[in-house]
Amino acid sequence: MEKLIERFRKKIAATDLRFVRSLESQINWNARLVFIRGSRGTGKTTLLLQHIKKTFTDKLSTVIYVSLDNLYFADNSLLDFVDTFTKRGGKYLFLDEVHKYPDWSRVIKNIYDDYPELHVAFTGSSLLEILNARY
Repeated sequence: MEKLIERFRKKIAATDLRFVRSLESQINWNARLVFIRGSRGTGKTTLLLQHIKKTFTDKLSTVIYVSLDNLYFADNSLLDFVDTFTKRGGKYLFLDEVHKYPDWSRVIKNIYDDYPELHVAFTGSSLLEILNARY
């Protein structure tokens, strides 16, 4: 988990706020669950990182961004990761490339049901996998 936190902090430090997509202000970020879908290369990752940098700079210890295509999740459970994150005081979870995680829709539902204190925003770009997801 420490390596993921380190990568997240580097990404936030490198995130440019000179041009912020207008969509950022149209999303209800106060909702417990936010899903952003779109084609590859449309700026979903940048949108998440810019929102985090603008909103949570002074409380980064309560936030994490991870991409689910990271090799960490080949050997580690997302549910175990979330459990550890919340036990460390985590409140805001940003998941990128959610469609890369096996049975992602069920896992997201479990996170939503089992961690009511957690706000989750996630992205996906594989339309076919998203449309065929079991809820």
